[in-house]
Amino acid sequence: MPVTRRDVLLAGTAGTLALATHAPVRAQTPTPNIVFIVADDFGYADASCYGRREYTTPNIDRIAVGGMRFLQAYANSAVCSASRTALMTGRYQDRLPVGLEEPLAPRDDGTIVGLPPGLPTLPAQLKKAGYATTLVGKWHLGPLPKFGPLKSGYDHFFGFREGSSDYFNHDDTLWTEDEFAHEPGYLTDLFGDRAVRVVNEYLAGRKPFFLSLHFNAPHWPWEGPGDDAESKRLGAGGKRGFDYDGGSMRTYGAMVARMDYQIGRVLDALETGRAVSDTIVIFTSDNGGERYSDRWPFTGMKTELLEGGLRIPAIVRWPQRVPAGSINDPQTIIHMDWLPTVLAAAGLTPDASFPPDGMNLLPTLTANAPPVTRKLFWRYLNLLQEACRDGDWKYLKILDNRFLFNVAEDPLERANLKERRPEIYARLVADYRAWNDTMLPLDPAANTDGPTGSQLADHFGITKPKNIGALKK
Repeated sequence: MPVTRRDVLLAGTAGTLALATHAPVRAQTPTPNIVFIVADDFGYADASCYGRREYTTPNIDRIAVGGMRFLQAYANSAVCSASRTALMTGRYQDRLPVGLEEPLAPRDDGTIVGLPPGLPTLPAQLKKAGYATTLVGKWHLGPLPKFGPLKSGYDHFFGFREGSSDYFNHDDTLWTEDEFAHEPGYLTDLFGDRAVRVVNEYLAGRKPFFLSLHFNAPHWPWEGPGDDAESKRLGAGGKRGFDYDGGSMRTYGAMVARMDYQIGRVLDALETGRAVSDTIVIFTSDNGGERYSDRWPFTGMKTELLEGGLRIPAIVRWPQRVPAGSINDPQTIIHMDWLPTVLAAAGLTPDASFPPDGMNLLPTLTANAPPVTRKLFWRYLNLLQEACRDGDWKYLKILDNRFLFNVAEDPLERANLKERRPEIYARLVADYRAWNDTMLPLDPAANTDGPTGSQLADHFGITKPKNIGALKK
């Protein structure tokens, strides 16, 4: 296999990652354990194995050293709860009202929206097949009493239900099952502690398990493990996290480093329990990075359908089946692929009444299958954004501005080729419209968000539309 400059650069600090071929692997374990780790607002290049230079992530890199790292992984949405809807259902989030929220937040008219209980979600289908299921960390798919993790397939829940939580002041946001949990400490550490405990208990019970470990790091508020004074400042100011005057590269690095440390503790628990070979570990992010993240070589950020708002890291370790140190560049993947992939790894097929839109990646992970060319679609109400990717080509619309990019040759999305390649542009626009017609219509009453020029200097000229409904027309 030829070595490209891109391969060498993206090998990062983990030298053993580089350019491994698909070596022989052992036979499949019928019922592997699954640890699914999701970081929050973690940019494409925020792990050192993806190119971050200001700090290192030895434990995220450790997953990559033992497994496969994808270079063309996408979020289903450029914001949190919409992407989490796709992760849970394996379908385009736009098929459900909760997936139209960008992100989910209380509505002015009092309407309560969430992930409908009883759907055949990923944890629900695994639970039905005999798996023990636990969510540690962020939910953000609807409030009690109507919605919650225990109503959507999880046996146990320790975490918070909203879009964010202060890392120190969380008495009114942290839950154990359906009761408030009054546990002091830095939230990333509490999630790490609970995840290690869950792994140890499940291994002792010798029952296959599915652990969703959904950190809120490195989502704002920008508070590292020693920044309790910053937490008090935000609390005194009534901001509770909306700290546009907070944070720094140093703070962001400290937040990521602490998350990486806790990931390492979970990996250590698997090693101590002699369960490494029998456990699938997946690491990814819910959407593209935010203010202090590294999205190179892409532009754009969270809430934007530019590549930087959608491209994310994705790593899978499964020693029984996935070749160690492998890098997958050609295959495009997306959040909704994980449901059919994990079910296939567990020897299961998706519920026929709720077929996934995602693709089973198991042949890619375990059999060096050739890449499958795919058409993927996105939309985002704020700034009336639309996007379609087909092969290397991408159609993008922001307000009334329309573009055609070759994102393989031009990852910065600078050269607008819609006039030079009108036939490709017209085809992708038509494909987008055909897909859009199969989804729920955009809801002007849904919450939508995105940075403005008053919040971020590099977004000068951008203001919030005063009437999304009118603008949509």
